[in-house]
Amino acid sequence: MNAHREMQVFLVVARAGSLAAAARQLQLSQATVMRIVAALESRLDSTLLLRGPRGVSLSPAGTAFAESCRRILQRVEEAERSVTGLHANPVGQLTLALPLLMTHQVLTPIAVDYLAEFPEVSLATLAREESPRLLEEGIDLAVVVGHLPSSSGFAVPLGWARPLVCAAPAYLQRWGWPANPQALHAHRTIARSSTGHAGEWRFVDGAVKLAPRLTCSTPQAAIRAALAGFGVTRCLSYEAYQELHSGQLQAVLENFAAAPVPVQLYYREGRRAAARVRSFLDFAVPRLRAHLAFQA
Repeated sequence: MNAHREMQVFLVVARAGSLAAAARQLQLSQATVMRIVAALESRLDSTLLLRGPRGVSLSPAGTAFAESCRRILQRVEEAERSVTGLHANPVGQLTLALPLLMTHQVLTPIAVDYLAEFPEVSLATLAREESPRLLEEGIDLAVVVGHLPSSSGFAVPLGWARPLVCAAPAYLQRWGWPANPQALHAHRTIARSSTGHAGEWRFVDGAVKLAPRLTCSTPQAAIRAALAGFGVTRCLSYEAYQELHSGQLQAVLENFAAAPVPVQLYYREGRRAAARVRSFLDFAVPRLRAHLAFQA
């Protein structure tokens, strides 16, 4: 049996969680399915399935192999469609990586409208703060904040993300507005750091080293603390777009803000990209460029 068919059978077993259920879906005998999986495990010299009284589950190696199979078979299906002329029709799953808060603040309304326009496409979003590896992670497109490393991919500019310092109006009414970055030393600051080390806040004329009263491991936690009126936090314009737009947070020190950073939509294959990728570019890019969160 060829490797393509082995991957198909294994993926059905992985999704079904049962050899018997997979055999029924594949219209094969259970013994045949067991033999195919056993031959695959022998060839790879790895245990892919863990047998138990309630069926089968994936080993760590099996989980990784199942995801690789899914990506490979999806690419094969796309290649076959391109030969038959169906490559022009947007179908299948579109995987989009982007920073977590951008999904909530910017993307969701655009994604809902896109899916309504293209009913044969499904969308999966992945939270990525850093530049993702598109091919290795099976990602079709990625919104990247900041400069892209040297790459063979394609990038479409969307706009800019502005560094902002902000606080709740109630906090500012009680503690006053900082007149310059150095005045932040007299304020309660909320830092964000996954390591617990807050570092510095950068402004156009340099950096200010602060001793934060609160350090949060995620940007959303820091923004929530600022909304609660605890203190002043620093974020990018898209991360608190709705709160700033509604007046729940107020930007301060705007004349001292550091330079904005580029926001880009990154993808592979250019004009040869799958129809679902090209349809998303055509639909979403004008809307993202027009979004106020990306205006410098």
